[in-house]
Amino acid sequence: MQAAEQFDKHLEPLNAEQRQAAEYGVFDQAGQFGAGPLLVIAGAGTGKKMTLAHRVAHLIVAGVSPERILLLTFTRRAAQEMIRRVDAIVRQAISSKAGHAPITSLPAGVLPWSGTFHAVANRLLRRYARNLGLDPGFSILDRGDAADIVDVTRHHLGLSKKSRRFPKKDTCLAIYSRCVNSQQPLPDVLQEVFPWCGDWEAELRQLFRAYVARKQQSQTLDYDDLLLYWNHLLAEPEFAAEIGSWFDHVLVDEYQDTNLVQAKILRALKPEGDGVTVVGDDARSIYCFRATEVETIVDVSGQFSPASQVLMLRENYR
Repeated sequence: MQAAEQFDKHLEPLNAEQRQAAEYGVFDQAGQFGAGPLLVIAGAGTGKKMTLAHRVAHLIVAGVSPERILLLTFTRRAAQEMIRRVDAIVRQAISSKAGHAPITSLPAGVLPWSGTFHAVANRLLRRYARNLGLDPGFSILDRGDAADIVDVTRHHLGLSKKSRRFPKKDTCLAIYSRCVNSQQPLPDVLQEVFPWCGDWEAELRQLFRAYVARKQQSQTLDYDDLLLYWNHLLAEPEFAAEIGSWFDHVLVDEYQDTNLVQAKILRALKPEGDGVTVVGDDARSIYCFRATEVETIVDVSGQFSPASQVLMLRENYR
């Protein structure tokens, strides 16, 4: 679809700043719509989710295949809501085009590659399981199941019978998760975040080794493993290039909640930042326990091209 043929009735609900973010990009000589790295900084009440939904919809309206759009969110509910919004906007845009009858659905599915980081990781890891030494039928542990396995391992190692009280299972899992997501060694994590557990460093190291061994033996992955294995997969240039080539656009909601592993995954998918859009609030992070780094929201230009575009949504509707 050429630029002159675009219809933009679907953008009418947006204010000027929101519309600039939604429309960001240009058509090349072949008529393909592309864009460099875009950072949208938006506080609570500025309509950032509506803006992101309109951007995704605008990409589709501009001719980008939905199959070539990767949308990453932090909750399943957010992903479902984004899909619903994008579907409604796209159908309204197509229906409003002169001479086009209203449609009730998009046959190919509006966003086949959308979901949480963990859901997308699960899908990719099953496809590349053999390359990672995994059984494609691996099981996934939720946080409760993972904590229970830590507890069983703790008891098996006799750590729960120490004269001084050993950290509880949830604390142990939190320490392990922090090490994985922050990519920091155990001594640093203990010193910076869990100083009251510092005397148990040797025992915790023993526990984590046994916990990993149990997971490998039973072919199970916890939520942290999903990201860790995805990151390992993309560390191989061949796989990073292959998977990255599937997508023309990668969009991330609530980018301030990304941890170091997730930021590395995004960088591996799109090293130059082509087609990357991240939206977030630089004053807020709700997932600190996952070793999120709020600094990533203000360092997009450092991760990608110096020419990264930064837009701010200032108008608050609350």
